[in-house]
Amino acid sequence: MENESPDSFDATEILRDMPNLPGVYRMFGADGDLLYVGKAKRLKKRVTSYFQKSSTAQAKKTLITLIRSIEITVTHTEVEALLLEANLIKKHLPRFNILLRDDKSFPYVFLSAHQDFPRLAYHRGARRAKGQYFGPYPNAGAVRESLNLLQKLFRVRQCDDTFYGNRSRPCLQYQIKRCTAPCVDLITADEYARDVQHTKLFLQGKSNAVIDDLVQQMEAASADLEYELAAECRDQIANLRKVQERQYISGQGGDLDVVAAACDGGLGCIQVFFIRGGHNLGNKTFFPKMPADCDEPALMEAFLAQFYLARAIPTELLLNQNLEDEALVAEMLSKQAGHRVRLSSRLRGDRVRWVKLAENNARQALQLRLTSRMGMFQRIEAVQQALDLDELPERMECFDISHTMGEVTVASCVVFDREGPVKSDYRRFNIKDITPGDDYAAMHQALTRRYTRIKKGEGKLPDILFIDGGKGQLTQALDVLENLQIEGVILIGVAKGPDRKPGEETLFLSDSKVPFILPSDSPALHLVQQIRDEAHRFAISGHRQRRGKVRTTSVLEEIEGIGAKRRQGLLTQFGGLQELSKAGAEDIARVPGISKELARKIYDHFHTEG
Repeated sequence: MENESPDSFDATEILRDMPNLPGVYRMFGADGDLLYVGKAKRLKKRVTSYFQKSSTAQAKKTLITLIRSIEITVTHTEVEALLLEANLIKKHLPRFNILLRDDKSFPYVFLSAHQDFPRLAYHRGARRAKGQYFGPYPNAGAVRESLNLLQKLFRVRQCDDTFYGNRSRPCLQYQIKRCTAPCVDLITADEYARDVQHTKLFLQGKSNAVIDDLVQQMEAASADLEYELAAECRDQIANLRKVQERQYISGQGGDLDVVAAACDGGLGCIQVFFIRGGHNLGNKTFFPKMPADCDEPALMEAFLAQFYLARAIPTELLLNQNLEDEALVAEMLSKQAGHRVRLSSRLRGDRVRWVKLAENNARQALQLRLTSRMGMFQRIEAVQQALDLDELPERMECFDISHTMGEVTVASCVVFDREGPVKSDYRRFNIKDITPGDDYAAMHQALTRRYTRIKKGEGKLPDILFIDGGKGQLTQALDVLENLQIEGVILIGVAKGPDRKPGEETLFLSDSKVPFILPSDSPALHLVQQIRDEAHRFAISGHRQRRGKVRTTSVLEEIEGIGAKRRQGLLTQFGGLQELSKAGAEDIARVPGISKELARKIYDHFHTEG
């Protein structure tokens, strides 16, 4: 049903014939563009309200002046109308609706099911492979953290099948006690199956069952005088209890999401905490596009309808807002999920604390957004869009190599988060035992040292890893991450342009055969340049310090009888190594602590050929 006019819109005729039934209405502009989609329990009453003079909201007034036609779809129930509304908004992104643009799939932990020795892996996308999927997790970082933790606890393999099938000896993961090396038969199928079962129970939130089983194993091993095995079980139990203390929500079990909405300065923010099996898997922040006069309950209702439209829905959602149509939204979500979904906003005890935590996170994220809309946050958003990433990067690292004709090679690692450089996490690596000038070997060594430490728990993995260089350096990074069984990290090589001019950089993505170039005025490119240049600066400064130290101390260190104190005295008295090399033996002997015999040794060292 519709009514059109080239210059203005007269709602009288269409309102007269409009039914008072449940349904969806769509409002269009002069060019046929969809302006707004809404749902109603009674279509005629709801649409009529837009054209009454009592309507004062500025966004609504603007919308009314732009309407040139209205179409409606009658549905059997209000729940059907709510579902149709969410689908239409998701498909057409109308200008005046609240829009959730971050609609990518969420990552999972995947446990394969078709092998004698199953593997754990990071997974995002369609769930077609045979096996079990645990999650969803809020972001890739949460999955990586969980996989790292699982390696410590149960040592189930995480290498891909090609790597696994071509081993003749254990890899690094076995050496650092993160795998039991099933690839070379260092563990039986029954023992491995027990580790897999413990992994499943833990991911299902049944860590107490794992502890009970480990206690029985420990007691049995102790009775059989297998004290080494008993000690391993004891350590596993202790580690599991530490994890329980850190992750478990007091008084809560099962699956639920904690959702909080906050509005300020014309912006809206939603914070979602994902609770699965009583464990907090982490949280994710959303900034839906919304009208300036939108309030928090309306933002919450629109978010729930769109966010859970094509996702697994837990049995309960804890909310910080009372919804006007709470029963309707709950019914719609239940229909989507295929099971009852309960919305809870009137809470007590621990539940109140968790909702308050989510609300505080939402308000803090909103304030950060408001204070940095044109700064770092905007550049990171541009990177997400330019690279078509599933989520906004939280942590980025970049590596660079610096040396002079192969002398004293230094690698740098710089770290950026959503607020900019994290200088406390910067690292340098003095490269040793490689052919001088071999940048590939230097990059391989630096990356191996960095991410081996992280696998051992000494830091966090990045969402994006930038490598200063082209395909060769990128290949080294791919090899290191495969050997260390690190997944979910996006690898990007940053190669300088033909004339080495800023703005002509070529980016190589690890999962793409075709490199690409961002426009020179792209905020995304500006951030990549900033991170790359910072890595370059940090590498060069480290190289110069090390080179300076080598050149001013190594020559004197070769002379017997000169320690640190005498070396410092000589360099201080003569103002440097160059002036010392020009001095006569008598001048050198005048330095306190330097005898005539030692002065002659120093003089001869500088003036002996060969």
